[in-house]
Amino acid sequence: MSTSRNSSAHPMSFILLGIPDLENFQSWIAFLFCFMYVVAFVGNITILHIIRTDNTLHEPMYLFLAMLATSDLILSSSTQPKMLAILWSHAHEIEYHACLIQVFFIHAFASVESGVLMAMALDRYVAICFPLRHSSILTTTVVVKLGVAVMLRGLLLVSPFCLMISRMPFCPNRVIPQSYCEHMAVLKLLCTDTRVNRAYGLFVAFSVVGFDILVISVSYVMILRAVLQLPSGEARFKAFGTCASHICVILALYIPALFTFLTHRFGHHVPRVVHIMFANVYLLVPPMLNPIIYGVRTKQIRDRVLRVCYEKDV
Repeated sequence: MSTSRNSSAHPMSFILLGIPDLENFQSWIAFLFCFMYVVAFVGNITILHIIRTDNTLHEPMYLFLAMLATSDLILSSSTQPKMLAILWSHAHEIEYHACLIQVFFIHAFASVESGVLMAMALDRYVAICFPLRHSSILTTTVVVKLGVAVMLRGLLLVSPFCLMISRMPFCPNRVIPQSYCEHMAVLKLLCTDTRVNRAYGLFVAFSVVGFDILVISVSYVMILRAVLQLPSGEARFKAFGTCASHICVILALYIPALFTFLTHRFGHHVPRVVHIMFANVYLLVPPMLNPIIYGVRTKQIRDRVLRVCYEKDV
Protein backbone atom coordinates (compact mmCIF):
# COMPACT_ATOMS: atom_id res chain seq x y z
CA MET A 1 0.00 0.00 0.00
CA SER A 2 2.83 2.40 0.77
CA THR A 3 4.18 1.87 -2.72
CA SER A 4 0.91 2.86 -4.36
CA ARG A 5 0.71 6.05 -2.27
CA ASN A 6 4.23 7.14 -3.13
CA SER A 7 4.11 6.29 -6.80
CA SER A 8 1.99 6.95 -9.84
CA ALA A 9 1.16 4.93 -12.92
CA HIS A 10 3.69 7.03 -14.77
CA PRO A 11 4.84 10.65 -14.66
CA MET A 12 3.89 13.13 -17.35
CA SER A 13 7.55 13.76 -18.07
CA PHE A 14 11.13 13.21 -16.93
CA ILE A 15 14.01 15.61 -16.33
CA LEU A 16 17.24 14.91 -18.21
CA LEU A 17 20.17 16.58 -16.46
CA GLY A 18 22.52 16.49 -19.45
CA ILE A 19 26.10 16.10 -18.26
CA PRO A 20 26.16 16.57 -14.47
CA ASP A 21 29.36 18.01 -12.93
CA LEU A 22 30.26 19.76 -16.18
CA GLU A 23 27.56 22.45 -16.20
CA ASN A 24 30.11 25.22 -16.84
CA PHE A 25 31.38 23.48 -19.97
CA GLN A 26 28.13 22.19 -21.44
CA SER A 27 27.92 24.88 -24.14
CA TRP A 28 31.40 23.99 -25.41
CA ILE A 29 30.67 20.28 -25.21
CA ALA A 30 27.48 20.94 -27.20
CA PHE A 31 29.53 22.53 -30.01
CA LEU A 32 31.70 19.41 -30.16
CA PHE A 33 28.66 17.11 -30.16
CA CYS A 34 26.94 19.26 -32.79
CA PHE A 35 30.00 19.08 -35.06
CA MET A 36 30.20 15.31 -34.64
CA TYR A 37 26.48 14.92 -35.33
CA VAL A 38 26.69 17.06 -38.50
CA VAL A 39 29.63 14.96 -39.73
CA ALA A 40 27.70 11.76 -38.94
CA PHE A 41 24.51 13.00 -40.62
CA VAL A 42 26.17 14.36 -43.78
CA GLY A 43 28.56 11.42 -44.05
CA ASN A 44 25.90 8.73 -43.77
CA ILE A 45 23.49 10.55 -46.08
CA THR A 46 26.33 10.80 -48.63
CA ILE A 47 27.06 7.07 -48.32
CA LEU A 48 23.38 6.23 -48.85
CA HIS A 49 23.07 8.57 -51.84
CA ILE A 50 26.16 7.18 -53.55
CA ILE A 51 25.12 3.55 -53.07
CA ARG A 52 21.56 4.27 -54.21
CA THR A 53 22.55 6.13 -57.38
CA ASP A 54 25.51 3.97 -58.48
CA ASN A 55 24.34 0.59 -59.82
CA THR A 56 27.88 -0.81 -59.67
CA LEU A 57 27.71 -0.57 -55.87
CA HIS A 58 24.63 -2.77 -55.54
CA GLU A 59 26.75 -5.59 -54.14
CA PRO A 60 26.62 -7.30 -50.72
CA MET A 61 29.40 -5.22 -49.13
CA TYR A 62 27.79 -1.92 -50.13
CA LEU A 63 24.24 -3.04 -49.34
CA PHE A 64 25.40 -3.91 -45.82
CA LEU A 65 27.16 -0.55 -45.67
CA ALA A 66 23.88 1.15 -46.62
CA MET A 67 22.15 -0.72 -43.76
CA LEU A 68 24.90 0.43 -41.39
CA ALA A 69 24.52 4.04 -42.54
CA THR A 70 20.74 3.88 -42.03
CA SER A 71 21.20 2.46 -38.53
CA ASP A 72 23.78 5.18 -37.75
CA LEU A 73 21.39 7.92 -38.84
CA ILE A 74 18.54 6.60 -36.69
CA LEU A 75 20.79 5.90 -33.69
CA SER A 76 22.39 9.35 -33.65
CA SER A 77 19.21 11.27 -34.56
CA SER A 78 17.24 9.60 -31.77
CA THR A 79 19.43 11.27 -29.13
CA GLN A 80 21.46 14.19 -30.47
CA PRO A 81 18.75 16.83 -31.20
CA LYS A 82 17.36 16.49 -27.67
CA MET A 83 20.86 16.40 -26.20
CA LEU A 84 21.79 19.64 -27.95
CA ALA A 85 18.52 21.23 -26.77
CA ILE A 86 19.45 20.29 -23.19
CA LEU A 87 23.00 21.60 -23.40
CA TRP A 88 22.22 24.82 -25.29
CA SER A 89 18.65 25.73 -24.39
CA HIS A 90 18.33 23.99 -21.00
CA ALA A 91 15.30 22.08 -22.33
CA HIS A 92 15.67 19.35 -19.72
CA GLU A 93 12.10 18.05 -19.74
CA ILE A 94 11.15 15.08 -21.94
CA GLU A 95 7.61 13.72 -22.20
CA TYR A 96 7.02 10.22 -20.83
CA HIS A 97 6.15 8.53 -24.13
CA ALA A 98 8.97 10.36 -25.94
CA CYS A 99 11.35 8.95 -23.33
CA LEU A 100 10.13 5.38 -23.91
CA ILE A 101 10.37 5.87 -27.68
CA GLN A 102 13.96 7.01 -27.21
CA VAL A 103 14.69 3.92 -25.09
CA PHE A 104 13.24 1.74 -27.86
CA PHE A 105 15.17 3.35 -30.72
CA ILE A 106 18.48 3.43 -28.86
CA HIS A 107 18.47 -0.24 -27.89
CA ALA A 108 16.75 -1.59 -31.01
CA PHE A 109 19.13 0.10 -33.44
CA ALA A 110 22.19 -0.59 -31.30
CA SER A 111 21.20 -4.24 -31.78
CA VAL A 112 20.66 -3.66 -35.51
CA GLU A 113 24.08 -2.00 -35.78
CA SER A 114 25.74 -4.95 -34.06
CA GLY A 115 23.91 -7.37 -36.34
CA VAL A 116 24.94 -5.49 -39.49
CA LEU A 117 28.59 -5.58 -38.38
CA MET A 118 28.23 -9.34 -37.91
CA ALA A 119 26.76 -9.66 -41.42
CA MET A 120 29.62 -7.57 -42.84
CA ALA A 121 32.13 -9.88 -41.14
CA LEU A 122 30.42 -12.86 -42.77
CA ASP A 123 30.58 -11.06 -46.11
CA ARG A 124 34.34 -10.50 -45.72
CA TYR A 125 34.78 -14.14 -44.73
CA VAL A 126 32.99 -15.42 -47.84
CA ALA A 127 34.74 -12.87 -50.10
CA ILE A 128 38.24 -13.84 -48.91
CA CYS A 129 37.81 -17.56 -48.18
CA PHE A 130 35.45 -18.40 -51.08
CA PRO A 131 36.04 -15.63 -53.66
CA LEU A 132 34.76 -17.64 -56.64
CA ARG A 133 31.49 -18.50 -54.87
CA HIS A 134 30.90 -15.10 -53.23
CA SER A 135 28.25 -13.91 -55.69
CA SER A 136 26.39 -17.22 -55.61
CA ILE A 137 26.42 -17.51 -51.79
CA LEU A 138 25.60 -13.89 -50.91
CA THR A 139 22.95 -13.08 -53.47
CA THR A 140 20.82 -9.95 -53.19
CA THR A 141 17.99 -12.07 -51.78
CA VAL A 142 20.25 -13.50 -49.06
CA VAL A 143 21.53 -10.01 -48.20
CA VAL A 144 17.98 -8.66 -47.90
CA LYS A 145 16.93 -11.62 -45.73
CA LEU A 146 19.92 -11.06 -43.45
CA GLY A 147 19.03 -7.39 -43.16
CA VAL A 148 15.39 -8.17 -42.35
CA ALA A 149 16.44 -10.80 -39.78
CA VAL A 150 18.79 -8.35 -38.05
CA MET A 151 16.07 -5.68 -38.02
CA LEU A 152 13.40 -8.02 -36.65
CA ARG A 153 15.78 -9.33 -33.99
CA GLY A 154 16.37 -5.82 -32.69
CA LEU A 155 12.72 -4.77 -32.78
CA LEU A 156 11.32 -7.97 -31.22
CA LEU A 157 13.92 -8.30 -28.46
CA VAL A 158 13.77 -4.64 -27.40
CA SER A 159 9.98 -4.15 -27.53
CA PRO A 160 9.45 -5.94 -24.16
CA PHE A 161 11.68 -3.31 -22.48
CA CYS A 162 9.10 -0.60 -23.11
CA LEU A 163 6.07 -2.85 -22.56
CA MET A 164 7.30 -3.97 -19.13
CA ILE A 165 8.23 -0.43 -18.06
CA SER A 166 4.85 0.98 -19.18
CA ARG A 167 3.02 -1.42 -16.83
CA MET A 168 5.04 -0.53 -13.72
CA PRO A 169 4.59 2.28 -11.16
CA PHE A 170 7.12 5.10 -10.91
CA CYS A 171 8.46 6.82 -7.83
CA PRO A 172 8.00 10.60 -7.42
CA ASN A 173 11.61 11.14 -8.52
CA ARG A 174 11.61 12.10 -12.24
CA VAL A 175 15.30 12.96 -12.66
CA ILE A 176 17.47 11.00 -15.08
CA PRO A 177 21.10 12.04 -14.45
CA GLN A 178 22.25 11.89 -18.07
CA SER A 179 21.42 13.35 -21.46
CA TYR A 180 19.06 10.72 -22.90
CA CYS A 181 16.61 8.03 -21.79
CA GLU A 182 18.24 4.65 -21.43
CA HIS A 183 16.75 1.40 -20.16
CA MET A 184 18.76 1.07 -16.94
CA ALA A 185 18.40 4.79 -16.13
CA VAL A 186 14.59 4.56 -16.42
CA LEU A 187 14.49 1.33 -14.37
CA LYS A 188 16.07 3.18 -11.44
CA LEU A 189 12.98 5.42 -11.27
CA LEU A 190 10.55 2.53 -10.79
CA CYS A 191 8.95 1.88 -7.40
CA THR A 192 8.75 -1.88 -7.78
CA ASP A 193 10.90 -4.97 -8.09
CA THR A 194 12.88 -4.69 -11.33
CA ARG A 195 14.80 -7.97 -11.16
CA VAL A 196 12.86 -9.42 -14.10
CA ASN A 197 13.59 -6.31 -16.20
CA ARG A 198 17.28 -6.44 -15.31
CA ALA A 199 17.51 -10.16 -16.00
CA TYR A 200 15.83 -9.69 -19.38
CA GLY A 201 18.18 -6.80 -20.18
CA LEU A 202 21.18 -9.02 -19.42
CA PHE A 203 19.72 -11.80 -21.54
CA VAL A 204 19.23 -9.49 -24.53
CA ALA A 205 22.68 -7.94 -24.17
CA PHE A 206 24.53 -11.25 -23.91
CA SER A 207 22.43 -13.05 -26.53
CA VAL A 208 22.80 -10.26 -29.10
CA VAL A 209 26.28 -8.91 -28.47
CA GLY A 210 27.66 -12.28 -27.33
CA PHE A 211 26.40 -14.05 -30.46
CA ASP A 212 27.54 -11.27 -32.79
CA ILE A 213 31.03 -11.04 -31.25
CA LEU A 214 31.38 -14.82 -31.46
CA VAL A 215 30.46 -14.87 -35.16
CA ILE A 216 32.73 -11.88 -35.89
CA SER A 217 35.65 -13.44 -33.99
CA VAL A 218 35.31 -16.81 -35.74
CA SER A 219 34.98 -15.08 -39.13
CA TYR A 220 38.17 -13.08 -38.63
CA VAL A 221 40.13 -16.06 -37.33
CA MET A 222 39.19 -17.90 -40.53
CA ILE A 223 39.99 -14.80 -42.58
CA LEU A 224 43.41 -14.46 -40.91
CA ARG A 225 44.22 -18.11 -41.64
CA ALA A 226 43.21 -17.70 -45.28
CA VAL A 227 45.14 -14.45 -45.73
CA LEU A 228 48.35 -15.84 -44.24
CA GLN A 229 48.20 -18.68 -46.76
CA LEU A 230 48.10 -16.34 -49.76
CA PRO A 231 51.27 -16.70 -51.84
CA SER A 232 51.54 -13.03 -52.81
CA GLY A 233 52.60 -10.38 -50.30
CA GLU A 234 50.61 -7.80 -52.23
CA ALA A 235 47.47 -9.93 -52.05
CA ARG A 236 47.94 -10.38 -48.29
CA PHE A 237 48.37 -6.62 -47.84
CA LYS A 238 45.24 -5.89 -49.89
CA ALA A 239 43.19 -8.43 -47.91
CA PHE A 240 44.41 -7.01 -44.59
CA GLY A 241 43.60 -3.50 -45.79
CA THR A 242 40.08 -4.53 -46.74
CA CYS A 243 39.46 -5.94 -43.26
CA ALA A 244 41.27 -3.20 -41.30
CA SER A 245 38.49 -0.65 -41.78
CA HIS A 246 35.86 -3.12 -40.64
CA ILE A 247 37.85 -4.00 -37.50
CA CYS A 248 38.17 -0.27 -36.65
CA VAL A 249 34.40 0.15 -36.95
CA ILE A 250 33.80 -2.91 -34.74
CA LEU A 251 36.14 -1.62 -32.02
CA ALA A 252 34.62 1.89 -32.17
CA LEU A 253 31.18 0.42 -31.43
CA TYR A 254 31.89 -2.38 -28.96
CA ILE A 255 34.49 -0.80 -26.66
CA PRO A 256 32.38 2.19 -25.48
CA ALA A 257 29.20 0.07 -25.62
CA LEU A 258 30.63 -2.62 -23.34
CA PHE A 259 32.09 0.01 -21.00
CA THR A 260 28.69 1.72 -20.73
CA PHE A 261 26.85 -1.57 -20.22
CA LEU A 262 29.22 -2.85 -17.51
CA THR A 263 29.43 0.52 -15.74
CA HIS A 264 25.64 0.74 -15.47
CA ARG A 265 25.51 -2.58 -13.66
CA PHE A 266 28.84 -3.07 -11.91
CA GLY A 267 30.87 0.15 -12.11
CA HIS A 268 29.49 1.90 -9.04
CA HIS A 269 32.89 3.46 -8.30
CA VAL A 270 33.34 4.91 -11.80
CA PRO A 271 32.90 8.73 -11.69
CA ARG A 272 29.47 9.68 -13.02
CA VAL A 273 30.88 12.16 -15.53
CA VAL A 274 33.14 9.46 -17.04
CA HIS A 275 30.21 7.08 -17.39
CA ILE A 276 27.97 9.71 -19.01
CA MET A 277 30.65 10.87 -21.45
CA PHE A 278 31.25 7.27 -22.55
CA ALA A 279 27.50 6.77 -22.93
CA ASN A 280 27.40 9.76 -25.30
CA VAL A 281 30.50 8.56 -27.17
CA TYR A 282 28.87 5.16 -27.68
CA LEU A 283 25.93 6.75 -29.54
CA LEU A 284 27.79 9.42 -31.47
CA VAL A 285 31.35 8.39 -32.34
CA PRO A 286 30.57 5.21 -34.34
CA PRO A 287 27.97 6.99 -36.58
CA MET A 288 30.55 9.73 -37.17
CA LEU A 289 33.53 7.43 -37.81
CA ASN A 290 31.81 4.82 -39.99
CA PRO A 291 31.29 6.98 -43.11
CA ILE A 292 34.77 8.51 -42.70
CA ILE A 293 36.48 5.11 -42.38
CA TYR A 294 34.57 3.49 -45.24
CA GLY A 295 34.73 6.63 -47.36
CA VAL A 296 38.52 6.76 -47.08
CA ARG A 297 39.25 3.02 -47.18
CA THR A 298 36.77 2.01 -49.92
CA LYS A 299 38.12 3.06 -53.30
CA GLN A 300 34.79 2.93 -55.15
CA ILE A 301 33.07 5.23 -52.66
CA ARG A 302 36.08 7.54 -52.38
CA ASP A 303 36.30 7.91 -56.16
CA ARG A 304 32.56 8.52 -56.44
CA VAL A 305 32.68 11.28 -53.79
CA LEU A 306 35.65 12.93 -55.48
CA ARG A 307 33.86 12.75 -58.84
CA VAL A 308 30.76 14.43 -57.40
CA CYS A 309 32.87 17.16 -55.76
CA TYR A 310 34.79 17.71 -59.00
CA GLU A 311 31.59 18.00 -61.06
CA LYS A 312 30.24 20.60 -58.61
CA ASP A 313 33.44 22.64 -58.86
CA VAL A 314 33.28 22.56 -62.65
